[in-house]
Amino acid sequence: PDKYVLGNISSTGQLLEPYGTYTESQFYDAFNEQAGYLAEASIDAFLIETIFDLREAICALKACKENYTLPIIVSMTYKTEQQGGRTMMGDSAEQCAKSLTDNGADVIGLNCGELTPGQAALVIAELRKATSLPLLAQPNAGKPRLEGEETIFDMSPELFVKGIQECINAGATLVGGCCGTTPEHIRAVGKMLKKI
Repeated sequence: PDKYVLGNISSTGQLLEPYGTYTESQFYDAFNEQAGYLAEASIDAFLIETIFDLREAICALKACKENYTLPIIVSMTYKTEQQGGRTMMGDSAEQCAKSLTDNGADVIGLNCGELTPGQAALVIAELRKATSLPLLAQPNAGKPRLEGEETIFDMSPELFVKGIQECINAGATLVGGCCGTTPEHIRAVGKMLKKI
């Protein structure tokens, strides 16, 4: 009862026209259906995350904003921290920040992707320049690498905490972890937060 429960909405895994066969209205309808089930289950907020196409993020944001009154966090996935931070579809961190802010997100940020926590901090800095909204940083425990058919994330909790501290210094106000993070990583972040 004293904790928040967020309803997670993620990427459809499909591409919008002209790169794929789906329209924005189809994505909107799919996200609205998901949001309805989550809202019915009494969540406290929506967490739209792991989105690599700004147009898809806007579809999800609008579906939640136009039909429900819950707070909305939108977290994009970035492929590179270079050239102002870019998603797989080429959207810059500045474009994402401005568009998500203008369309009514309550919190914006980043998660997952191909960045280390330190590289994520560089994208957080770009987001901070473009919006005054609270910022979320949920990086992976290092860059993913394949060993056979298994994806490995091998960043230690100590190095992960150092990267999260850099994200906070760059402007992140909510922090956590995505792929590869373990209870030990999150516990280490909790200890660091208590100190500061």
